[in-house]
Amino acid sequence: MLSTETTGDVLVVRLTEKRLDAGKAPLFKERIGSLIEDGASRLVLDLRDVEFIDSSGLGVIVSCLKRLGPAGNLAIAGASSPVKRLFTLTRMDRVFSMHDTPEAAVASLTS
Repeated sequence: MLSTETTGDVLVVRLTEKRLDAGKAPLFKERIGSLIEDGASRLVLDLRDVEFIDSSGLGVIVSCLKRLGPAGNLAIAGASSPVKRLFTLTRMDRVFSMHDTPEAAVASLTS
């Protein structure tokens, strides 16, 4: 479901599922929560493989940001057109910084 890679002090988390929906959101939340508990405070969520996110999936991404707290940060990378459209329609593109690549997202968190 997830693969991770550390760049500096930023953890890049790649979701390797095509869908983040009500069926997969609880496990995703649990795994991201473990990464945050282990000390990750700056995350890039790489969504390049994701074709669909429903309200449950979006809610879990928002809960991850809240769990990071004011000292943490979460950027989105590699979102497909349908996923970008969801973030725009829900105005979550104003909450999360959106980037075409994980490298650009990492740069935004380290600058």
